[in-house]
Amino acid sequence: MRKHRLPAGLLLCLALFAAGCSNNAQSVWTPGGPSALALKDLIIWMIVICGFVWLCVMLVLLRALYAPEDPSARQQERARLAISAALAATVLIVAGLTVASFLTTRAISGSKPDMIVEVRGYQWWWQFIYKTGVEFQTANELHIPVGRRIKLVLEGGDVVHSIWIPSLAGKQDLLPGRRNELFIEAEREGTFRGQCAEFCGLQHSHMAFIVLAETPVAFDAWADRQRQARLAPPDQEAAEGEKIFLAKPCAACHTIRGTAAIGANGPDLTHLGGRLTLAAATLPTTRGSLAAWIADPQTIKPGNNMPAVPLSSTELQAVSRYMEGLK
Repeated sequence: MRKHRLPAGLLLCLALFAAGCSNNAQSVWTPGGPSALALKDLIIWMIVICGFVWLCVMLVLLRALYAPEDPSARQQERARLAISAALAATVLIVAGLTVASFLTTRAISGSKPDMIVEVRGYQWWWQFIYKTGVEFQTANELHIPVGRRIKLVLEGGDVVHSIWIPSLAGKQDLLPGRRNELFIEAEREGTFRGQCAEFCGLQHSHMAFIVLAETPVAFDAWADRQRQARLAPPDQEAAEGEKIFLAKPCAACHTIRGTAAIGANGPDLTHLGGRLTLAAATLPTTRGSLAAWIADPQTIKPGNNMPAVPLSSTELQAVSRYMEGLK
């Protein structure tokens, strides 16, 4: 018995659609804000209209298969009218979709923001600089208050990147030497996933970040904590870990406010232990993940700019304990 198989392209589309629907944190089908909702409505209208056009084309092709080889003058006249109508419909559809796209673009941008965050993309991590009150920065984790319009000022730090938060907004490029803007707003609390959408090198697929939408009260409390210097080491092992961190090359690349570490080549680690993920959403932030990342970052994320720092097992345990306590 002959088995019928679906085309590989159709199977891939179905798999991607199912994956997008199942991952509510990163899906255009589960909008969490007005910009994403406007884009979703535009996509649905485009799919419906293009699907209708495809169906009409298939019906015309089917009709052509049974058309007589020598059509009469009346049939030829009908064909000419049908072609003219199809041409007019094509012009109207293209014009309508263009206008709809233009109106959607205007609806999701341009209004006065409640808060500004500068976003810089590097190979392969994200830097978020908050321009509210006393300036502070985080890495790979963006916190926003629910119900407030946020303007992201985008710039590439090395190569071209592209920011995409499917549940909150569309895509926008981060270009070296040029600033773009993207407006986002969350209507509900939740965790959303963002991703670099422009191929930017070996670890492009491991350049993600987390967006946490919180109540304004919770966000303000979080921002106040972020403005503070690092907490003192909670125990002797963590204190020893801080000494090792400052004595090693780590302090030349990273900043930990409240210490002598003022490096600017890597992410700010002042409150690293309070973040959900590590290495641009590659690993969960646990002591074990921290130890593995510090011991051999090139195995976990080949090609990244963090070198392996030689540490004994005792030193590694102390440094990972110190990193875990930076909350």
